[in-house]
Amino acid sequence: MNRRLFLLAGAALCLAAAPAFAAAPFAPTRFSVEVRGSGPDVILIPGLTSGRDVWASTVSAVPGYRYHLIQVAGFAGDPARGNRNGPVVAPLATEIVRYIVDRRLDRPAIIGHSMGGTLAMIIGSRAPAVAGRIMVVDMLPQPVGLFGGRSSEWGPLADSLGRFVGTPEGRNLFAGFMAAFSPPNAGNRRSDPDVTARAMHELAATDMGPELPRIRAPFTVVYGSPDPRARAVIDRSFTRAYARAPTARLIRVDGSGHMVMHDQPARFQAAVREFLAR
Repeated sequence: MNRRLFLLAGAALCLAAAPAFAAAPFAPTRFSVEVRGSGPDVILIPGLTSGRDVWASTVSAVPGYRYHLIQVAGFAGDPARGNRNGPVVAPLATEIVRYIVDRRLDRPAIIGHSMGGTLAMIIGSRAPAVAGRIMVVDMLPQPVGLFGGRSSEWGPLADSLGRFVGTPEGRNLFAGFMAAFSPPNAGNRRSDPDVTARAMHELAATDMGPELPRIRAPFTVVYGSPDPRARAVIDRSFTRAYARAPTARLIRVDGSGHMVMHDQPARFQAAVREFLAR
């Protein structure tokens, strides 16, 4: 073989072997993903202790999109993995952004319920280039506002909760607490109490209000209103909370509690359909 043929053969071998040496896709440790459907990308993030199954009826009712259904490690029976120690919420947002970039998703829509809504706001404000549009479902910029409190007031309680769940007795009692407030056979009954407590601790100290002006993507907030007598109070609460996001579009769903997608599925699906089509 002459020198030229040798060089050509060597180049061909290098090209053939190149895929074996290509960088492996990013594998998240703080969440798992199930991809369903085809079309524009939509990321669905469930709330505290919930699994991806909370979106099942929505995905079926609103076809034409490629849904990335996230499940947080440690929630709904998934092993804690990367959430076994330390903070949960902020690192989760970082990993979701990395997933979007690694999979080369083109400014996907991000829909988050409860804690997932907080994650959607964190991504939209701190990594605005990756989010195409954002929907927050029944969550306030200060999560403790859902219970009528402020982050500064809940801090000591969150610290006590974290210490309590750090003991074996606390873990057992907290697991029983979650089971008592979950429907039979619900996945969130199997959530890791320690991961849940640390996530609650972070949420209790979170206030996304000052960061709302940084969200440049189209922004929709859907919230439930279970009691007609309290509609005016709930409206004021959400309007004031999102006043720093002048482009936010607020949608009230009457006859619904916190789980809007379960309490009023048809109305929620209509809101999602409109949100994604705008």
